[in-house]
Order: sequence, then structure tokens, then C-alpha cells
Amino acid sequence: MSSVISVENLSKKYIIGHQKQERYTALRDVMANGARHLAQKLSHPFAEPQNDPTHEEFWALKDVSFDIQQGDRVGIIGRNGAGKSTLLKILSRITEPTSGKIAIKGRVASLLEVGTGFHPELTGRENIFLNGAILGMSKVEIKKKFDEIVAFAEVEKFLDTPVKRYSSGMYVRLAFAVAAHLEPEILIVDEVLAVGDAQFQKKCLGKMEEVGKDGRTILFVSHNMGVISQLCSTCVWLDKGEIRDIGQTVAVVNSYMLNGVSGLSSEMIFPDDSKKIVQLKKISLLDGEGNIAQKFDCDNPINIKFDIQVRKQLPGLYGYIGIFKPDGTQVLVSDSFDAATVNPLDGLPVGMNTFIVAVPPRTLGHGDYMIHFSMASTSADNFHVDVPGIVCGFSLDDFTSKRGNQRAGFFSTLLPWRKHEN
Repeated sequence: MSSVISVENLSKKYIIGHQKQERYTALRDVMANGARHLAQKLSHPFAEPQNDPTHEEFWALKDVSFDIQQGDRVGIIGRNGAGKSTLLKILSRITEPTSGKIAIKGRVASLLEVGTGFHPELTGRENIFLNGAILGMSKVEIKKKFDEIVAFAEVEKFLDTPVKRYSSGMYVRLAFAVAAHLEPEILIVDEVLAVGDAQFQKKCLGKMEEVGKDGRTILFVSHNMGVISQLCSTCVWLDKGEIRDIGQTVAVVNSYMLNGVSGLSSEMIFPDDSKKIVQLKKISLLDGEGNIAQKFDCDNPINIKFDIQVRKQLPGLYGYIGIFKPDGTQVLVSDSFDAATVNPLDGLPVGMNTFIVAVPPRTLGHGDYMIHFSMASTSADNFHVDVPGIVCGFSLDDFTSKRGNQRAGFFSTLLPWRKHEN
């Protein structure tokens, strides 16, 4: 098979600005500093410029190289900040690399964020034709696929409504339908499908499998190792902007998950990120007595305590917790809609808000586990609010059996045994 994507020594550098310690700078200070710098330049014209302590170089990608063949379904995994989204943006020609080469053969359709490529003032109908034109398709070709796109997205009633009025769910459904149905040779999908209803995710994964079987190439970023294992035959593991491993999905995912369990703690604190309206600030695993713990007994609860910093009240906010085995199998999912009354995250007040989600005793079986956390909003402008990904790890023991050995299985439920009397 021919190579459709070739990446050679790809690097991407960003300059990060840091605020100086001075809280206030007067106009006279600015003018004096400018005059001083000019005088230094005139007196020493060939002097090397000094490093600016308020700016720092950050390499999102560093010397990344790989080849993808036609028809490959490639998963891209890694912790937050590993460079996954940066790589996809470069491959989608949204961002220019700092150095290195990429060669792509074929039309590329990308779904990197909600509404990527959509014009908010245009209707759903108009955006379908706009995206098709961007992909180089004729109006006749787009019309042939139009009914399939609309049926998949389930937005018939709102087809002639400007997409800026769409909910986040409608946005994602239409964006994915357009990207998947307009027959690109290469389909690139980021974590945009991570938070959404299960039926929609299943539908999208089925479509991506269908696209892959047609011989088209897929690049898929996800924190869900079960989905990566199901969909992708090849996997690229990025770590701090570099390729940590690349190869068959099963081997790479197992290596990544085992590394993650051993490298995770029972508590994580996140630095302030003022760009996020709502942010996970701290998450801890507590035993039944409120102590931070990483090793639990199946007869005791596991309390997941987390602090959420709200900088601006956000309607429609909800949270998601997924618990995974090291092989990527997702064994338990909970979101804030599980609450008995109303979603407790919806419209949280400004400030710090603390929650506890308790995993009851005898829920999970013996073994190691990882916790994935994310927050989203039903607001179209803020679909992905904060997606820190895999945040904590823990292990469980279960010696309840009189035989003294660990009980196997995903669950640790004790089943009643009784003799049936005829």
C-alpha cells in the first residue's frame, strides 16, 4: 500500500508569556525603559540579545516522524499536553509547523472542535455545501450525499436555521455527518466525541468503522482506550511532544495504561488556567474515614472528591467520570445527571465548589483502575469546558472468599446462596 501521510522530524514551538512581578508600570517607566534599550543598542550594535525572562519556549512537538498507509485506522493517545491536538492541527493545515516536513495525499476532512469549518451565520444547509466545496467536491456530488448527511445528523427541522443557534449536540452531529459522508480520503477526528450521549457515540464509531472498511484513512484522538482498541489497528503514543511508542494498538495501549497506573497518584492538583470558565482544581481519592488513599479493600467505599473552580456561572454544565482497567476496558461510567434530583453542576455559583462521588462497597473487583474526568456544557459555545483526562489511579483487594485468594472478575458483588426447598 502507498503512504498517504508522511511526517518527518516534525516540530512545533510556542512562545509562552509570563507576567512580570511588578503590579503596576507607569508611562514614565515604559518611556525610560525604551530609551535605555535604544541607548544599549546604539552603543553595542552587535551584542547578542538577552533572553527575555518573561517569555519561555515550549515545544509542543519535537522531532516526530511516522508514515501512515492508505486504509490505516490510527489512534493517537497520550496525556493532556502530550501534543496530540497540535499534531492534528498541523496535519489539517490549521497550524504551521516550526520545522520538519509533512506530505499528504488526498482530501482531508477534520473534526477537531465543535463547529470547526462552520460559518455561524449560515444555515445548516448552507454549511453542508460550504464544507463540501472546501473539500473540493462539486455541487452535484454534495447533493448525492445531502440526504444521508441530514438523516445521520437528525437536524431536519433546523436545516434552515443559522448554526449559531444550534445546541452543542446538534453542532456535533451535523459536523461529524458532514466530515464522514463527504468522502474524504483522510478523516481526522479529535476528542470532540468524548462527551456526548452513548447512542450518538455508537453511531459515529459505526460510521468510522464503515469509512475504514472502504479503504479510507482515519486518525482518531481519544482518552477512551476501549474505543481506541475497538476502532484502530495502529496506535501512536505521544509523550511530552515526542513519540513514546508506535505499533499495533493492543501492545501500545497496554503499555500506555500500565505506565499510567504506575505513574498516577491518589491526588492531583491543577494549576490555575484563567482561560477556562470552569476548571477542575483538585481531585482526591478518599477512604471511608476521609483519608487520602490509593489502595482500597472491596468491602469499603471509594470516595472521589473534587474541587471545581467557577470563574463565570455557566448554564448546562455537567461532569463525567469513567473508570478503566489497565487494558483500556471501561468498567464504570457516571455523570452528574445520575443525581437523584437535578444535575448539581448546572449553573454552579462563582467560586470553589466541592463534590464527592462515592463508589459503593463491593462494586468493582480486584485489580488496578484509572479514573478519567471531564466537564462539558450543553451551551453551544462551551461544549468542552475542561477535559483533564486520566487524573487518578487506585487498586483494589478482595480477600472475602474463605479460600483466601483474590476473587477474579470485573465486579465484587456477593451473591446469596440458599437451598431451594421443593
